Amino acid sequence: MVYQYDGSFDGLLCCVFESIARREIPEGIYGPDTVQISMFGTRTVETDPAHARRVLVSIPKKMGADALDFVRKAFLTCLSEREKHIVSFLRMGYEYGPKVLYMLADDVVSTLHKAVKQLTNEAHLLTGFIRFSDYGEALAAQITPKNYVLPILAIHFRGRYPNENFLIYDKTHGDILVYMHGKIEICSAERFTMPQQGEEELRFRALWRMFYETIAVPGRENPRCRMAQMPKRYWENMTEFAVEKDVLIRRAAAPSAKGVTAGRSSCSQAEASAILYSAEVKNRESSIPMEDTKEGECR
Repeated sequence: MVYQYDGSFDGLLCCVFESIARREIPEGIYGPDTVQISMFGTRTVETDPAHARRVLVSIPKKMGADALDFVRKAFLTCLSEREKHIVSFLRMGYEYGPKVLYMLADDVVSTLHKAVKQLTNEAHLLTGFIRFSDYGEALAAQITPKNYVLPILAIHFRGRYPNENFLIYDKTHGDILVYMHGKIEICSAERFTMPQQGEEELRFRALWRMFYETIAVPGRENPRCRMAQMPKRYWENMTEFAVEKDVLIRRAAAPSAKGVTAGRSSCSQAEASAILYSAEVKNRESSIPMEDTKEGECR
């Protein structure tokens, strides 16, 4: 039997409920956007908040709080057939209890551990590799991750920039993390394009690139070491690797008599507002398994 669900975390918990209630192990579990040709029958699992709640509460009781955190993170990974692995893991957890997390000899547990490690490593790297641009009313950045890291980044940057308004656009998954007035929201963007930077922002970007190139010691350059510490797939969104026009570099080196101020970008208010409001977005309620926080702060 193959399960079809709505793609949300609550929907996956309902698949767990269905699997246990019917005493069957699904051959596959697929979201709404996945077209899968199979010789097995397909069962559509409707998302029932009551069923999802029962499974959610039972996980820390049967397996411990670490298991729930592990499952939340596993759902965010780019692992192929992650839903099937998670359901199998939870069925094992109900049988073996908290020790299921340490049964690394099992293929399911080992595969999930590797996927979660890749997720957390990628999120950790992005906390240092994200480059925000100043658009006047908000800071904005674009990322192209393999895993769905926005919920993890939300917790980090909320603490790092508590008094700023910012957004992070996940180009890979088409979602936007928005932090505004102390509240976090993750939205799905049907159409979104990062606006052009203002003149002052471009000047500071050129200065940063010039600083990066100036402090380099030619005799100690080691491209292989750099790519090991800073994987090349992150470079496209990093300011120091962006190719700026020569005129911008010259302006940064020789600013006007008025000097370069450290204030906000000269970008217009309309352009700045476009960052937060121009995209056609819809809320992704319950589809993202974020950790519980104070009401109104996180989903």
